[in-house]
Formats: sequence, structure tokens, C-alpha cells
Amino acid sequence: MKTVTFIGNGNMALSIAKGLKKDYKIEVVGRDIKKLENFEKELGVKIDKYILPNFNVQDKTVILCVKPANVEEVSQKLKGEAKIIYSVLAGTSIEKLKAHFNTGAVVRAMPNLAASVQKSMTTLTGDIEFKNEAKEILGTIGETRWLASQKELDIATALAGSGPAYLALIAEALADGAVKQGLKRDDAMAIMRGLFGGFGELIQDIHPAILKDNVMSPGGTTAAGYSAMEDGNARSTCMQAVERAYKRATEL
Repeated sequence: MKTVTFIGNGNMALSIAKGLKKDYKIEVVGRDIKKLENFEKELGVKIDKYILPNFNVQDKTVILCVKPANVEEVSQKLKGEAKIIYSVLAGTSIEKLKAHFNTGAVVRAMPNLAASVQKSMTTLTGDIEFKNEAKEILGTIGETRWLASQKELDIATALAGSGPAYLALIAEALADGAVKQGLKRDDAMAIMRGLFGGFGELIQDIHPAILKDNVMSPGGTTAAGYSAMEDGNARSTCMQAVERAYKRATEL
């Protein structure tokens, strides 16, 4: 059984580990033994637990799950040369990672919140010889997409990485709209969840424009509601959200 080493024991590390635990041996490196014990309890399987500093990453497959601001500090507390580092750090370039960590290769990965339920849309880029392994490892938490450049990954971060927050705002607003018109809150929330569940299936095979046209009949209720969203510049706002998030990713 292959071993995967997590540097960091936060929520994303736990989400990825949940996807890997059936087929991989898990070891986790952190600062606090109690947090590592809680990680093990949440994961539900035995893990090897290690405390910084001076952990030896020699020839290991490492998944880096620390805060971007802590890259330099953490790198100084490791020894040996890792075989490969998979980094889930937003806005942290391959060049920066290779400058600080002793490793044979780096792949950047950007999962999203749905990793916690193995439904992430994870984008990947980096040393091409690890493409298949990257897709295998990160594929345990959902769909993967290998991209050609770090710029594309940063754009994808703004779309899929930040996307759950955008959709959460829309979901809440739609439910609030139904409550405003007189629907009970519990009913509005249940209907909204059903809407998003069904839409998630439909969008896999149907282009958004076609899906919209299939729902919108001439002079009907959907056309009336859709025009209100266009009046509110919903389309432009979504595009600006991706643009601003992408710019922020390049600044980190």
C-alpha cells in the first residue's frame, strides 16, 4: 500500500485524507499532537503522526496543506528530498515551492469545499510526469482537470475554488426571495436544495444556454424572473467575481 504524507492537518487535509484512506497509508505531520489525534479520530482510521520540526520527507509523496504565509517557516523544519510535493496552497507558485522545499517535482492542486463530500472539482498543473498520479490521488475526492499553465490554475481557482461561495450567495438569495413572497423558510430552503441538486445533474450534459432556453417559455414566469437578473447585472457581476478572485490569487 502506497503512503501519502500530509504536511498540515487542517480541513482540506482531512477532506483529501478521507478520499485516500481506503487505498493509501496516511501519515500526517503537524505542530500539535492533540490536533493530530483529533484528525485521526475524524478520519476513522489509524494514521502515523509526527510533530515538526526535522521530519524527514526523503522520497515521500507529500501533500502540502499549510497556509501560504507559512511556506518558508515550514520548509525550514523539514529535511530530506521529497519525491513529489502536491500543493493545495492558493496563489503559491511552483517556482516559490521549489525555491523553499527540497523536492524532485511539484504539482499544484486546487480542490474546493466539496472535497469534504468527495465531490470536489480539482484543477491540477505542474511537472507533467506526475500527471497520472496526480489525477489518481486527487481523483479520490471528486473530478480532476489537468491544466496547461499556472495562470490557468489561478483562473480556475477563481472559478471552482471560490465558486462554492458564489453559489451559496445565490442559493441564499433565491430562498430569501421565496420567503419575501410568502413561502415558509423551511419550505424555501428545502426547495432551493432540491433545485441545486437537480441542476448539478443537468449541467453535466446540457450547455447552460440551452438549459436556460428549455426552461424559458415566451412571456412566462421564467422570462420575467430572468429579466430581473439581467436588470441587476447578474451576468456581469459573476464575471467580475471571477476576475477579482483571479487577480487576488496572483497577488498572494
